Amino acid sequence: MTKKGLQLYTIRTLLEKDFFGTLKEVAGYGYEGVQFAGYYDTPADRLKEALNEYGLKAAGSHVPYEQVAGDGLSEVISYNKEIGNDLIIVPYLTEEQRTDLDAYKRVAQELNKAGEVIKQQGLQLAYHNHDFEFQSFGEQTPFDVLLQETDRNLVKFELDCYWVTYAGYDPLSLIKEQRDRVASLHIKDMKETNGVKHSTVIGEGTLDMKGLLTLGKDLELPWFIAEQEHFEGELMEAVALNSKKMDELLKA
Repeated sequence: MTKKGLQLYTIRTLLEKDFFGTLKEVAGYGYEGVQFAGYYDTPADRLKEALNEYGLKAAGSHVPYEQVAGDGLSEVISYNKEIGNDLIIVPYLTEEQRTDLDAYKRVAQELNKAGEVIKQQGLQLAYHNHDFEFQSFGEQTPFDVLLQETDRNLVKFELDCYWVTYAGYDPLSLIKEQRDRVASLHIKDMKETNGVKHSTVIGEGTLDMKGLLTLGKDLELPWFIAEQEHFEGELMEAVALNSKKMDELLKA
């Protein structure tokens, strides 16, 4: 059964002030897990203890490409094993790391290497997209290259449905086409105000949230990850609403 998690990047400003208190509050809104975007200098054993206390599971960790492809990988693996997380996700590439398709091919090679080490330790590597992976370079996109050049057993994808839509693609079709490569979904809705696209509370935008959640359940994905980057009110109000809206759509 697919569980409901929150990408903690959503509330990073609150976590900086009170990491454990904020995690506890998230659990109170019905989230079963949290996806990390940094650990705020928290020792792994202390974080594991807090997750157990609040009834939360680790639903993935966003780890910078430099750490995954560099000397820090063994430390990343050790930390995540201790907190009970089995999905390590590369969240972003800088402009210098993605200059052209050859650059993406080099990234793919590094992801394969890291993915093999990670898999040997019983974990899985995934790549999280934005919109720039769908920019056309001739007849190919960077996303095409990453799909083709990475080993399907070593490198999966955390599909961000908002950014796929932002780039002009249909996330439902993409998930169906690449169902064996999708490890997790970022469930983030989109609204347009004065011609500017931005994220909003689930169910208040233009994405087919019901269709995405239904498909994810049918594919038995382990996690739906709520994320939001733009807010009209209080952060935690949006966090609570996203949990409630997801529950309503899953039951509808």
